[in-house]
Amino acid sequence: MTHITLTKGDITTQHVDAIVNTANSSLLGGGGVDGAIHRGGGPEILAECRALRAAKYGRGLPTGQAVATTAGKLPARWVIHTVGPVWSASEDRSAALASCYRESLRVADELGARTVAFPAVSTGVYGWPMDDGARIAVRTVRETDTSVDEVRFVLFDDAAYQAFTDAMS
Repeated sequence: MTHITLTKGDITTQHVDAIVNTANSSLLGGGGVDGAIHRGGGPEILAECRALRAAKYGRGLPTGQAVATTAGKLPARWVIHTVGPVWSASEDRSAALASCYRESLRVADELGARTVAFPAVSTGVYGWPMDDGARIAVRTVRETDTSVDEVRFVLFDDAAYQAFTDAMS
């Protein structure tokens, strides 16, 4: 059974097998968590993302999917990039958000990763309400059959940490 832990901090400093990046579909870097991971990991991550775009994802990585690259200079072995949905008040996109967590765990299993650190996918610039994002994240990880021993949610601030704490209970 996968053990879920919560920590407040910077995902780029986590000593885990894989960290999950909330990438944009281009896979070519961006702001927030994506930018921090690319800056911290160095040019090797971007080089592998460019190769993935050239080989398989010419139109970009679809929302809800996941793909892995090296972690470059980060303390993790791999970065698993996933594209979260933009929140919408008029359309239920929760299945796409849940897919980000499921697909990231599937990729982690393929890599043989035993420890995975996740951010709160889609809750930043993509506007997903933190309490709902936390509920979907925790429920999906609990319901996903995986060989990952530990899923660590790495949360940027007190509000996110509290939302995930509430979702865990």
